Amino acid sequence: MTQHVGDAGWDEDDVPEWADQVMATVAAEVRRRRKELRMSAQDLADRCEEIGHPIPRNVIANMESGRRANLPLIDVLVLAEALQTPPLTLIYPVGYVPEVQRLPFRYTEPTWDALHWFTGDLDEHPYQLDTMLRRFHRHVGLQRAAFAAIRGEKHERWKAETASIPTKRAEAEQNREDYAERALQAKYELRSLRASIRKHGGTPPLLPPELHDVDPPEPDTVTEERL
Repeated sequence: MTQHVGDAGWDEDDVPEWADQVMATVAAEVRRRRKELRMSAQDLADRCEEIGHPIPRNVIANMESGRRANLPLIDVLVLAEALQTPPLTLIYPVGYVPEVQRLPFRYTEPTWDALHWFTGDLDEHPYQLDTMLRRFHRHVGLQRAAFAAIRGEKHERWKAETASIPTKRAEAEQNREDYAERALQAKYELRSLRASIRKHGGTPPLLPPELHDVDPPEPDTVTEERL
């Protein structure tokens, strides 16, 4: 439920309080994860410097104790890398913090729900997802479907080649054809989706070697010029 200034007794003072809560959550998770890895504050500072963005030990200590007034996003990114964890888990520590306040003037909600709001993965998102983001979500699903079909086809081909009973061989061959059709369909949809991404000014994700035939071949400009 969305609340605004004046609702439920909230006022403008809730904004800095919310910001403090976000920073406190990140700081607590940095400390928890650091101790889990048996790193000292100096170890963490050294690792941040190795990554290329120094965060001195005293800054880390002040952050963990709540004495630091701000927490830049770039620090969160580097701290996450140094702590071998995704940046998102520092902001939304699923499993360690039951509930968080997503934004000012909001009731707290399960941390898992807030995390999915942040990533846009909620089935019932409060607003329509960015069109390009939806295309990339779809791309991931189609790529997984293509991989599964390719693996299935290879397995059924092996079963057909090694089967000693004709009925088993025929069954495996039929299954292989079914998987081949699924792979072809997934690749076709991937090609169409990637064309849509390009049409709208985006750059599709790189494809693995197994899906090298999804994109149409580049035109032979040299031959065309000669013609």
